[in-house]
Amino acid sequence: MSPQFKFAALPPLSLYIHLPWCERKCPYCDFNSHEKRNDFDERRYVRALIADLDQDLPRIWGRPVVSVFIGGGTPSLFSPEALDELFSALRARLAIRPDAEITLEANPGSSEYAKFREFRALGVNRLSIGVQSFNNESLRHLGRIHGRKEAIRAAESAHEAGFDNFNLDLMYGLPGQSLNDALEDLHTASALEPTHLSHYQLTLEPNTLFHLHPPPLPDDDLIGDMQTRCQAELAEHGYENYEVSAYAQKDAPACAQRAGRRCKHNLNYWQFGDYLGIGAGAHGKITDAQQQTITRLWKLKQPRDYMDKSETPARIGGENTLTPADAAFEFMLNILRLTEGFPLQLFIERTGLSLSLIEAPLKQAEARGLLTWDLHAIRPTAQGQRYLNDLTALFLPQQPSMSGVLQHQ
Repeated sequence: MSPQFKFAALPPLSLYIHLPWCERKCPYCDFNSHEKRNDFDERRYVRALIADLDQDLPRIWGRPVVSVFIGGGTPSLFSPEALDELFSALRARLAIRPDAEITLEANPGSSEYAKFREFRALGVNRLSIGVQSFNNESLRHLGRIHGRKEAIRAAESAHEAGFDNFNLDLMYGLPGQSLNDALEDLHTASALEPTHLSHYQLTLEPNTLFHLHPPPLPDDDLIGDMQTRCQAELAEHGYENYEVSAYAQKDAPACAQRAGRRCKHNLNYWQFGDYLGIGAGAHGKITDAQQQTITRLWKLKQPRDYMDKSETPARIGGENTLTPADAAFEFMLNILRLTEGFPLQLFIERTGLSLSLIEAPLKQAEARGLLTWDLHAIRPTAQGQRYLNDLTALFLPQQPSMSGVLQHQ
């Protein structure tokens, strides 16, 4: 008999809002972002977001929202007045928890950080600032329109605006970057005292200018040195590496809870929580306990198409219902990014499935030294974290270790 979903309760629910415009498209960026042009109409787009949300409300009636993330693009290009209209609509329609984490992505630049205080007054309580580097030469290679001074000023402005919780995005493995360059970026970042740092390796993604015309990048040995030394550097400055590329302050004030300043929104993604996505190209994952289903859906990517069809079902670009095998794999794909692992009960709660579904690949991964597990928890080893793709591949539905279980359930 094939496994079936049996949900005892619904997972936490987050809201993702996509604002797709940027001043300029970066050559490495594969997100759904579009250069801001003269026909940019923020008010029309906000009305489209509200119409989109209104049609999605039946999927999430009565469920509290634990986090809101406004991503892009560059959401801070929107005026405080437009975001005020959006926030008023959200609060009128959704049960946003009083302690919800509300994040807005921003880029360095005087026209944007001048708005930080107004964003804070609207209820945004966390900023994520796309610095990428503090090195002017690296920023030039990345096609960024800000420099070192603007990046530092953005972080200082976040403090001045009253944000006691903000993230800095940094990248390493950049064209022409040395180990000392990468470490210097971290020295500068930690001195600015962000509560959270995201530290990503630059990768050449399809459908980007860098993929079409690859720049010279550091070799694998240097990349490995950067990973090791940068991780140690951040630990020395009090940042905990709780996810592959995410670091949170361990001793942030007023954070007695174990989660500290970890990003609640991204944790909900990684722990296979639910999220509703509104906006051009936004993705969502919704569990329906009554129908015993998990559905993924996404909206039209092109902003103009999305706005034209925002009041109709045609705004949805696609939708599919996960099979139990898909759900088990997606859970493991996300959760194994967390360095601490997870309690076994969480798999049952979030997927509605029996642990027997993943028992065979768990044993195989343990035999390869990629994870440890007992009656209470599953944890990736240092080897498993280093070879994460190999570890998660064991849980693919077509793998013999998974398919055998599926056939005998």
